[in-house]
Amino acid sequence: QVQLVESGGGLVQAGGSLRLSCAASGRTFSRDTMGWFRQAPGKEREFVAAIRWSGGSTSYADSVAGRFTISRDNAKNTVYLQMNSLKPEDTAVYYCAAGYMIMSSSSDHESRYDYWGQGTQVTVSS
Repeated sequence: QVQLVESGGGLVQAGGSLRLSCAASGRTFSRDTMGWFRQAPGKEREFVAAIRWSGGSTSYADSVAGRFTISRDNAKNTVYLQMNSLKPEDTAVYYCAAGYMIMSSSSDHESRYDYWGQGTQVTVSS
């Protein structure tokens, strides 16, 4: 049974940093793309960042490029999202997702992902 468990959310002031973690288990993820998405109150869920487990190529939403960094630790089967220079508009529930053999051009499409975590709340105060 595939499980994705996020952690690391919390309350932080604007300009601060947080690191989210996503521990993956239940199968081998070597051909997966791992993604982070977020959903703010009253808004649709949106793409944040993605990383290919094999090779490590990454992609980012324009709104977070240069501030957020996605990475993975193969030994720990864990994906991270380092978030710096946080803004109040980054406030959302952040979700980790896994999808098998997603094309790079589709890594921002949530419909391509098969498994989702339960989400972790990130709140940025002004």
